[in-house]
Amino acid sequence: MIEIIREFVIKEEAQGRFELAYGPDGVWSTLFAGNPGFRGTTLPSNLKNTRRYLVIDLWDTLAQREQMLTEHKVEYAKMDAVFTDWTESESEVGIFRIRAEATVRPRGKISEAVSNRLKRKRRST
Repeated sequence: MIEIIREFVIKEEAQGRFELAYGPDGVWSTLFAGNPGFRGTTLPSNLKNTRRYLVIDLWDTLAQREQMLTEHKVEYAKMDAVFTDWTESESEVGIFRIRAEATVRPRGKISEAVSNRLKRKRRST
């Protein structure tokens, strides 16, 4: 899987529209949703600068994303033109391949495998 990460700084008066556009039922997700390989979009916002956002699109392959851009270039260009009016800046952070995913466990709980290793270690000492 790959992630395409872009950074936006949004004009204050456009923040609500921007969040709606990139939200679950927004035009961005709607355009991408029907395309093979699209896994979703996340929209984190910066805690210190609330007008700064990352848009992270998750795809199975870069080829699938490129195919979507080719097939929907007119709709994408229209959408991009509207979003440009909302932004102070936009930049591509990069295209990243996911090499590993971590599982986060609640504090205080450990997996059965880790628990068994700890028990064996205690018995051997």
